[in-house]
Amino acid sequence: MKTKAAAPKPTPATHTRRDFIRELATAVAVSTAGVSLFAQNTGGKEILKPLVGTQLYGWSQYYEREKRNLGKHIPEVLSAIRDAGYDYAESTLDLNQPENNAGFATRLREKGLRPVSFYTGGRLHEEGKAAETIEKILAAAKICQREGFAVINCNPDPIGREKTDAELKTQAAALTELGRGLRKLGMWLGIHHHTPEFANHAKEFHHNFRHSAASEVGFCYDVHWVFRGGVMPMDALREYGNRVVSWHLRQSRDGIWWEDLDQGDIDYATVARFAKQHNLPPRYTVELALEQGTKITRSVIENHRRSREFVRAVFAA
Repeated sequence: MKTKAAAPKPTPATHTRRDFIRELATAVAVSTAGVSLFAQNTGGKEILKPLVGTQLYGWSQYYEREKRNLGKHIPEVLSAIRDAGYDYAESTLDLNQPENNAGFATRLREKGLRPVSFYTGGRLHEEGKAAETIEKILAAAKICQREGFAVINCNPDPIGREKTDAELKTQAAALTELGRGLRKLGMWLGIHHHTPEFANHAKEFHHNFRHSAASEVGFCYDVHWVFRGGVMPMDALREYGNRVVSWHLRQSRDGIWWEDLDQGDIDYATVARFAKQHNLPPRYTVELALEQGTKITRSVIENHRRSREFVRAVFAA
């Protein structure tokens, strides 16, 4: 796979994704009722209706700028997401109180949105800890499956250094076990990545896939994080496109995250053509995010509305 020089390393936001994971999980819980999966089986082939959602992390950054806690404003945010034309919102999987994930499904349905996917981290590279992590994710996933969620997107925890060969072997085995468990539930595991996995010629990124089966370990293709890690978007699709189960979409210009999903460093038109030609699952999650240098000229609602129009125009979704 061809690689390119990595874009400049971003300056971390004051409120990180991991802070967000800790805070949001319990903020979305209420009682719930069941709903079926959106996939339909026709002639033995799974046909997926294109669905477009948004990740709540980007919303949390805008709220933080206004010194507001997103968790206290979930109903208004979900209403805004629906009114902007989205089908779903992706939140953080609650591993400590799994029933809270059913509560989030209820909140989605109350606003006319659908349960589709959750995001989680997981310590999967340690022999002792991996089994505990898998157990927690699968326990939560059983509730998610009951409520109609189809995908668990998981970013194995970074540890501040490159993982050793032994740790990567443990992690690959854990991902296989987790993916196999989710398949038994009728769900998919989508592996997500940030920049740490792209150190040393993207060693961890490739290892996760090359030491697992596509039938068990899928790909949450966050196009911009892969691009920022130094791998060209089309190279990643050509090598691992058969694993894609979900997408995260973001744009940058001159290496800096742009405020909406628009033209920029990534040629999304070419990505979209590949996705259509190869009938890749059309679960598209817009994940706007802010970093030092991001120019903000519009509201969070307007930027998400514009991004939704971009996905409709480019991905026909």
